Amino acid sequence: MKKIISGLAIAIVLVNCTKDKVSSSLSSEETKKLVPENPVSINRDKNTIRERFLPPKDYEWQDEKPDSFGYFIESFNLKPYGSQILKYDGTPISTQHLHEAVFDIDTGNKDLQQCADAVIRLRAEYLYKMKSFDEIRFHFTSGDLFSWNEYKNGTRAFVNGNSVSFRKTAGFDDSYENFRSYLDLIFNYAGTISLNKEAQPVLKNSNLKTGDILITPGSPGHVVFIAGVCKNKEGKRLFLLGEGFTPAQSIHVLSNPFHKKTSPWYDLDVNAPETKTARYIFKPTNFRSF
Repeated sequence: MKKIISGLAIAIVLVNCTKDKVSSSLSSEETKKLVPENPVSINRDKNTIRERFLPPKDYEWQDEKPDSFGYFIESFNLKPYGSQILKYDGTPISTQHLHEAVFDIDTGNKDLQQCADAVIRLRAEYLYKMKSFDEIRFHFTSGDLFSWNEYKNGTRAFVNGNSVSFRKTAGFDDSYENFRSYLDLIFNYAGTISLNKEAQPVLKNSNLKTGDILITPGSPGHVVFIAGVCKNKEGKRLFLLGEGFTPAQSIHVLSNPFHKKTSPWYDLDVNAPETKTARYIFKPTNFRSF
């Protein structure tokens, strides 16, 4: 469970994701009937998103700039093909038929790195790798902003009744281990509500890119991220989607059980009244970008 600081109230509730929610309309047995019979080739022996997932016929991968967040995601190492989604305690989740890949990144040993946190984790890891330390800062759901620079210099967050305060109580520590401790703190107090406010709306399909998010802010809410983009000669584009989920579990690439011929690729539209993904229905459609 995760803590939420909202306005002047502090409650312990789930802030990110609902339980398996194709979640909001289909039962577990019904989703199993949607397992894709996939005609799209997958290079099972390859270890990054871009290498493993070939685009459908007549489509080609859309290139990302080498220093971009999108390139970071497309180049992220994956676990061997067929790897299970594991919860933070190391046990497999019950739904293993709706993903095509698992990111090779730890989940931690607490129920913290859920759906919004998965996006925050990848974004923070990207900025850390790029040494853009000044940009590693995230809001709590309460609106309080807390940066990695503050944390590594010894500042800590304290919740007292209805308020959040920050005090310097530790020495300087810029180690990666301390960075992970900072992220766990962010995971505890951030969520889809704060993440939604930190990103800007994407209003045109032509502007969608790898690293953008599709989000329903709320308690609970949910978020997925674009994990790859391909395009045909006519300019039509298809997209891979990734997510974390509740309880905290492996970050993974979703299959597309609704369009078996192109799974795991999705046809996305920023103007659609709703967007259906393997484990959640986003209504309304709300794409945003960092």
